[in-house]
Amino acid sequence: MFYEIGDFPREMLAAIGKAEDQVARLDEVVRRSPVREGFIERSHFFEAVASMWVTGELVHVEDLVLHDAERDVRAPTHDITIAHTILRTRRRIAGAEADWAMSQSGIDDLIGRPSAPADRKERGEGARRSFAVVALDEEHDGFAAEMAEIDALLDRSARTLESAAKSQENKAGSLAVGELIVRDPDWDEGGRISEWRAVMQEVSAMPPTLGAAIIWDAWETLEPLQRQHWLGAQLVNAYLRSRGKVSSHLFGLNFGLKAVPRERRRSRDRTVRLLAGLEAMADGAELSIKEIIRLGQVRDRFQRKLQGKRSSSNLPRLAELLIARPIVSASVIMKELKVSHRGALNLVAELGVREVTGRDSFRAWGVI
Repeated sequence: MFYEIGDFPREMLAAIGKAEDQVARLDEVVRRSPVREGFIERSHFFEAVASMWVTGELVHVEDLVLHDAERDVRAPTHDITIAHTILRTRRRIAGAEADWAMSQSGIDDLIGRPSAPADRKERGEGARRSFAVVALDEEHDGFAAEMAEIDALLDRSARTLESAAKSQENKAGSLAVGELIVRDPDWDEGGRISEWRAVMQEVSAMPPTLGAAIIWDAWETLEPLQRQHWLGAQLVNAYLRSRGKVSSHLFGLNFGLKAVPRERRRSRDRTVRLLAGLEAMADGAELSIKEIIRLGQVRDRFQRKLQGKRSSSNLPRLAELLIARPIVSASVIMKELKVSHRGALNLVAELGVREVTGRDSFRAWGVI
């Protein structure tokens, strides 16, 4: 496959300007907000759920929160498992260096691909050379013998890793009868990812939001991965972070894509798709700003209720937990605050939080 960037019509200028302004404004609002940490944690959940929604799968944020806390009320579905994988991937990207996810080693790590055998061989040879130098400098034969054993162990380990990598590469490129995962033998994931990264290099001089829209469209067009297509949007979020456009947190592209009609996101016209991507960034930033304002109001209301409470009270910690999670159940409160079930219910009643499930069993509370 081949993805050509080409020229852009003049009507895209307004969309680029709006996306640039809204995303920059969101970055500044998040950086200055007192509920920054809570918003960032919430954004991971909402982006994971939105990622599933964009692909046509419905996952409730309440179920994802409980699954993440290991407090499921029912057996987790396959969709919940995928959403939780997206959630963990976002946390991993957000906790790493800004440009890690966009590097080849970062992408290989995220998709679970082993590093190149040549790299491992060089590292193993370097380690063996260092041990050999030490052994030559030692005067005692006993220590030299130990170094020789370590040298032989490193050599065997390098050969084993190289053999395992070759077998995994052969397995990934062929159909495996009897396995749940069936792969297209003609699907060149490595070549497609290399082509996608080449597109990313070509847009490096463009405005960050336009570059993000192009590499998002390139990922949708090239489809580099057979079973982790959702990773593309998270790499676009990481791209905005690596370009310094959103440095306060990891942006949520899918959160904005939910507001764009599918006919525009999947249009045959490339210009319409790029405009949809730019619109998603602008809408996502605007919705996120509204969410931050709402969380700030909730925090102010909690602060008024916390006035006069003793310093050892668990109410402030419960307030922080409610701001950081879309919902909390009694079991989640018990796990996070280390209190009893009755203590969790008393804290919720004292803080005056609204119950959101409307049930007598498996009750949950939140500020959504």
